[in-house]
Amino acid sequence: MFVLAVILFIAAAVLFFVGRSNDATKLKLGAAGAVIAGLFFVIASCVTVISAYEVGVPVTFGKVGSPMTSGIQFTSPFTSVTNFSTRPVDLNLSDKDVVEVRSSQGGVMYAEVTVKWSVIPSKAVELYKLAGSESAIQQRLVYPDSREIVRNVFARHTSEEGYSSAREKINGEIADLIKERLAPRGIAVTTVNLRNVKPSDQLQDQIDRKIQQQQATERATEAARTAAAEAERRRIEADGIAKANKILNESLTDKVLLNQCIEAYKEASAKNPVYAVPCGSGGGNPLIVDGSKR
Repeated sequence: MFVLAVILFIAAAVLFFVGRSNDATKLKLGAAGAVIAGLFFVIASCVTVISAYEVGVPVTFGKVGSPMTSGIQFTSPFTSVTNFSTRPVDLNLSDKDVVEVRSSQGGVMYAEVTVKWSVIPSKAVELYKLAGSESAIQQRLVYPDSREIVRNVFARHTSEEGYSSAREKINGEIADLIKERLAPRGIAVTTVNLRNVKPSDQLQDQIDRKIQQQQATERATEAARTAAAEAERRRIEADGIAKANKILNESLTDKVLLNQCIEAYKEASAKNPVYAVPCGSGGGNPLIVDGSKR
């Protein structure tokens, strides 16, 4: 705008002198109009409007000034202002930007991460010196630093921790390190979300084989436990039978056996004619025979 104002002033001067020499009123009026337009553009070039949720960085002849807050700001006509949005921005590391990571065991995985960041207004000058523009902040600072930190954190954990057991812990470590890295540069990281971790095909095959081995081990352990329980049951049963036989053997004296024989003889004789036949030697217990049958 300032250049346009200068052009208008030059045109006004030319019109004024030409009109004066020719005594042309219209040229003089045109010169006056050019002067008024030039003054308008000069004033406009000195006024800068910073929108809400923005911060401006003024640069005058290569010298960077203090950050400019939202509202109407008056500057030199030779000052250019670079605006930075202070609204949160999402960096999605997914699809073609998914982060390929390796665990401490060497397993390859693919991590999808979302980093929500915003510009710290008081640090806008530092950001301008580092990146130069708002679009360059994410590509030059947030993007490469986030990918590097994600890889470094996963490299300290095993594959199993990465895709299952320690996801929340890894997410917290990534968030803390990204905030620590970017805060001094003027970038506030509000949230880091580790959305998904997918094992590579080779790692997935290893996981499947490990699960199958674990299942086979569990089945073998259960079978061994069942066999041990059955063996213990049989041992207890055998001990019980042995003890019962021992007790029975100790209780079956000759008098007891004779008494049982007498009782049996009485029961048999009450129903049918019977007779007793000596059995064994030494006056052993008699054998009871049914006398009604031949």
